[in-house]
Amino acid sequence: MRTITYEVDLCVVGGGLAGLCCAISAARKGASVVLVQDRPVLGGNASSEIRMWISGAHGKDNRETGIVEELELENYYQNKGLKFSVWDSVLFEKAKAEQNLTLLLNTACFDAQMDSDCIVSIKCWQSNAETFHVVKARYFADCSGDSILAPLSGAEYRYGREAKAEFGETIPPETADSKTMGMSCLFQIRETDHKVDFTPPSWAYTYETDADLPYKDHNLTTNFWWIEVGGEWDCLHDTDRCRDESLKIAYGVWDHMKNRGDHGADNWELEWIGFLPGKRESRRYVGEHIITQKDVENGGHFEDVVAYGGWTMDDHFPAGFYYTAGHPTIYHPAPSPWGIPLRSMISRNVRNLVFAGRNISVTHAALSSSRVMATCALLGQALGTAVAQAVAEQADIRCIDIAQLQQTLMDDDCFVPYHDRCVSALTQNAVCNAEVVRNGKERGEENCWKGDVGDSLVYTFDADTDVKEITLTFDSDLNRGYLNMPCNYPLFEPRYRVPSTLVKAYKLIGTGENGEQVSLTVTDNHQRFVRHTVEWKIKRLEWIPQKTHGCERFRVFRFEVE
Repeated sequence: MRTITYEVDLCVVGGGLAGLCCAISAARKGASVVLVQDRPVLGGNASSEIRMWISGAHGKDNRETGIVEELELENYYQNKGLKFSVWDSVLFEKAKAEQNLTLLLNTACFDAQMDSDCIVSIKCWQSNAETFHVVKARYFADCSGDSILAPLSGAEYRYGREAKAEFGETIPPETADSKTMGMSCLFQIRETDHKVDFTPPSWAYTYETDADLPYKDHNLTTNFWWIEVGGEWDCLHDTDRCRDESLKIAYGVWDHMKNRGDHGADNWELEWIGFLPGKRESRRYVGEHIITQKDVENGGHFEDVVAYGGWTMDDHFPAGFYYTAGHPTIYHPAPSPWGIPLRSMISRNVRNLVFAGRNISVTHAALSSSRVMATCALLGQALGTAVAQAVAEQADIRCIDIAQLQQTLMDDDCFVPYHDRCVSALTQNAVCNAEVVRNGKERGEENCWKGDVGDSLVYTFDADTDVKEITLTFDSDLNRGYLNMPCNYPLFEPRYRVPSTLVKAYKLIGTGENGEQVSLTVTDNHQRFVRHTVEWKIKRLEWIPQKTHGCERFRVFRFEVE
């Protein structure tokens, strides 16, 4: 056996979307990062091993941007066949592209060394390489979902449902308990051009009639999320038991749809079934602030808001599949968006422990809105950016300049509720032929510049001026009606493409006082947020659009220079 030791600024445990976005954002801001993931792929519940689509805030123009949008757009571009293995590789590529990020896959954390109220190091085991990894870090970000560092570090955490009276909430039961939302093993189906027979395994359950599946929509377009068990068991230590039960149910449901009644499934075949359950809830850390149902309903107007939720408070019954008195979940209304504070991602009793994802400091009721993956991705990016700022300032993360953090996140195309982005002084002081592209707002039709062939955006300066950075935010159709990946595969799937509203090709031309020009040409853009680093000394800058991904007009939210 061998042991490898690392000393870094940040160790991220967990490679779901929260952990991935946390690691990438910190690395891009200059922090040295190790990302420890106990699975062979990244993405967590969104990966090929579980295959839950990425959901987030409801409402017009509320789609999450930043790194999670970058990942989704890259997937549309690379993964035209909608293969989950290719989606895995998109996430892998983004992690491996960061020079400051060391990625450890198939690596499980099992021990932590403490010095008083600080984590000094963690020890991990990489089974396929027969290697121990010891990671020493200034900060440890637990994005594992199950909060593996809580029992290893002695960090305070909660499990189960609070009583109504504890925080004055209406969603929880009268008496606190250890019940949670359960976990699901999903399955996917594919349409063929011929009839396909199906023989279930002998151990699968049998559901003879629709009456055996009350309140469970088993049609060809669902993702079968309601195959959910474990909420009345132990969602940490009974994971294999949950998998076994879920598989019996899943195979039984597909047997029912194929062989027991007419469900229009003759030409459909079982494409894939998951052997790794997707979890909704387990340990939740106790942070500097515990977000409650009231915080959600009041919109989360915190001074240190750095991210947002907007999913309904979607509270699944602990009995899951075996709840038969009605629909298996209750959708309690929640505003969209509602703000999430940095304090809910910082441990109350372990000084250098932070967290992002479904394990942040929330009550069970608030978790039902904050747990979805697009929200978790925002939390990860916000946390990684905050840690990098703390490292750069040589400050405790509790003491960093929150206004600066909020500005940095907005500069990186993350929407922060109740805050306006400050536009650079160079942009403000120049003469521009379209004010809307420098108003600091990157969503909403009223904030979008629209141009035709022959139109351009121009900045003019008083004299030759040093330009170091040019930032553009295009329209990726934040209201598009599809997610990152499909839940099933019909013969023809017209969606899941690079949004037609995105600008594909454009040119930037800088002109100096003496008439000399510098230029930059982009021919195959597929991202919403683009930042160009240049070394230009110019008096005039022109952006010339040339082609979109299908839209008739060119659409731009931001054109900024620094």
